[in-house]
This record gives sequence, C-alpha cells and structure tokens, in this order.
Amino acid sequence: MKDYSAYQKKVISRFYDNRDQIDEQRLGELVTSLYLGKPGKAQEKNWAAAKEVMERLEVPASRIAHVMERRDASILAEVVKDINSGTLRRS
Repeated sequence: MKDYSAYQKKVISRFYDNRDQIDEQRLGELVTSLYLGKPGKAQEKNWAAAKEVMERLEVPASRIAHVMERRDASILAEVVKDINSGTLRRS
C-alpha cells in the first residue's frame, strides 16, 4: 500500500467526509445528462452510474428497482428531489 503525505491524507479524508454531498450532486448531474442525452452506450453508462450512486446514498432497493425498470429521467428527478428535501428514507 502506498504511503500518503499528511496533505494527501487530509484530502482523502475530506473527500469521504463529503461523499454524500458529492453523490447527491452527481445524481442531479446524471438526471440532466439523461434528459438531454441521446439513446445509446452513453445513456446506458449513465443509468448504471445512477444506480451505483443511489445504492451509495442508501436509496431503498424497491425505489432503485422502480427507477431502473422504468428508465425515466423524470422518476429519477423525483428521487433527487426527495433526497434534497430530506423526505427520502434511507435503507
């Protein structure tokens, strides 16, 4: 394992301390990409990334399954809205 400097350790620590906020922002960006993107490999990659981010944010599995089944950006936008408003119960 690589030895990190004190500065690098602080940067890494801050990243993980703020991971939830980073993931919330990323999910919002993915909604935009999914609304504006053209169907194809890039869209599939964005949906996979959205699923991964929702799992890290502890979105209930049933809700993730619903979003992934429908693959509708407006449904994903509702998840983002619920996360931002604090109404989403995490699993």
